[in-house]
Amino acid sequence: MVAMALASGTQGRTRPRNAPSPSGRSGLRVAQTFEEFYAAHYQAVAVQIYVAFGDRAEAQDIAQEAFLRALSRRDRLVAGGDPVAWVRRVAWNLAISRWRRLRTAFTFLRRQRDEHVPEPSPDHVALSGALATLPEQQRRAVVLHYLADLSVADIARQEGVAEGTVKSWLHRSRKALALLLRDEAVEGEVRDA
Repeated sequence: MVAMALASGTQGRTRPRNAPSPSGRSGLRVAQTFEEFYAAHYQAVAVQIYVAFGDRAEAQDIAQEAFLRALSRRDRLVAGGDPVAWVRRVAWNLAISRWRRLRTAFTFLRRQRDEHVPEPSPDHVALSGALATLPEQQRRAVVLHYLADLSVADIARQEGVAEGTVKSWLHRSRKALALLLRDEAVEGEVRDA
């Protein structure tokens, strides 16, 4: 459907699709500006790539890149050959290269992941839930002290507060966590019974 929308209309074309060019070729002639060449053929190249690979944005990027390469070789394209065929071939090669890079990356990532990722334990879930209920400063202090192994002095320096403040945060958070986790354990026992 999108390919038909891309191909429909005459936008960008300076002459009918099947009409021969004034030079007798379908490509770039000396008097033709690159902008006219681009406008006449960009849509068809983008549609070709889109139909083959199924990603409209990627197809448009690839077509842009192919025409950019044609612009840098304009003198050679005018001199001989079929510039449209050259642009189509470059676009096709770019699309194949991108597809191969993506396939290689996907294969690598698939090999890197663990085959079985264990589910978090009920204790871990309960602790994460309880930590989420703490005020931001207390939660950060607990994580930095118990999980990142920072000292009270290091946390105080990082947060820009006195050591006593960090000790107070840790005390309050331990007290709140003990209460929350005890309540969670009691609820779990009631559910199991």
